[in-house]
Amino acid sequence: MDITQRIAQFENMVQADPNNDMAHFSLGRVYAEAGRWREAGEAFLSCIARNKDMSKAYELAGNALIQAGDKAKAAEVLRVGYKSAGERGDRMPQRAMGDLLTKLGEALPKVEGGAAPAAVDGGTFVCRQSGRAGHQMPRPPFKGPVGLWIHENISKETFDTWIAQGTKVINELRLDLSRDEDAASYDKHMRDFLGIDDDLFQKLSAGR
Repeated sequence: MDITQRIAQFENMVQADPNNDMAHFSLGRVYAEAGRWREAGEAFLSCIARNKDMSKAYELAGNALIQAGDKAKAAEVLRVGYKSAGERGDRMPQRAMGDLLTKLGEALPKVEGGAAPAAVDGGTFVCRQSGRAGHQMPRPPFKGPVGLWIHENISKETFDTWIAQGTKVINELRLDLSRDEDAASYDKHMRDFLGIDDDLFQKLSAGR
């Protein structure tokens, strides 16, 4: 499935469920992959409008707006996101937004009473995708290098969120996972959701 088809699928998901924050987030990712930076920024901002606690969306919105040439708007979004991430204890996206602000020549906002890294029921495993502390899955979700990477980098909480989102993907796109093409489409949606871009996927598939 080419990038145009994937964009169309996520656009359809957003239209079918406009309040689905992760649909907007995933649409932003594929817009960014296609170099459609303005639209990517707008999709990530739509995600934030529905979920102000998603620190990663602020980071990606800021980067997309920088790529689109709107540095003033990018700085505005990144300042809000930096403070929000700091208050929530989302250290990884906060650090990334700080780097982007520094490159823009902006001073880092002060964060009053920053929280300890956000955790779920005492979890200490930091998810690479969300930047939040949670729990590591007891085993890879499936065999192979991609499953192993997910086990080593993605928290159980984030993967559980994908399972819920994946069910929507199956239903809204009417996928039949017994068909190779539909199974491949599902897998691509999963990788987009979990932040496994094409370069990383190729390295994992090659065993590097």
